[in-house]
Amino acid sequence: MPVIVFDLKCSVGHVFEAWFGSSAAYADQRAAGLVACPMCGSVDVAKAVMAPNVGAKGNQAPVPAPASAPPAQGQPVPPPEVLKAAMAALADAQAKLLEGSQWVGTAFADKARAMHLGEAPAGPIHGQTSVAEAKALIEEGVPVAPLPLPVVPPEACN
Repeated sequence: MPVIVFDLKCSVGHVFEAWFGSSAAYADQRAAGLVACPMCGSVDVAKAVMAPNVGAKGNQAPVPAPASAPPAQGQPVPPPEVLKAAMAALADAQAKLLEGSQWVGTAFADKARAMHLGEAPAGPIHGQTSVAEAKALIEEGVPVAPLPLPVVPPEACN
């Protein structure tokens, strides 16, 4: 199955790549709120400006890259199986970490703050919050950390 790789950018400014089956698949997933920034979880994501990968004219000699230059775009990349295995391992590790954690949805900031202040029993939780609210929690000394992969809310699972 052919895929399209898009450079995406969230409202915070994080740039990341995502693979889709087609432009329509990207649009459908974005509209459904399924495309999220892996760094901050924001679903306010749009396509970033991309430089096209255009090959050099056939009658020109290649220009050697300086020794200190980063690898060129045409350098070998790990095969899809390796990338899939790495993502699966990351997803498994995150799932194991969340096994004893309670999903609190959009009440995350309120629950985390209440636990920190001793107003609620402490325990592992995970959920959703805005970047601004997460920053406020950190400034208040509430221990929070972003998850590397988006979490599908239990009510959205089949």
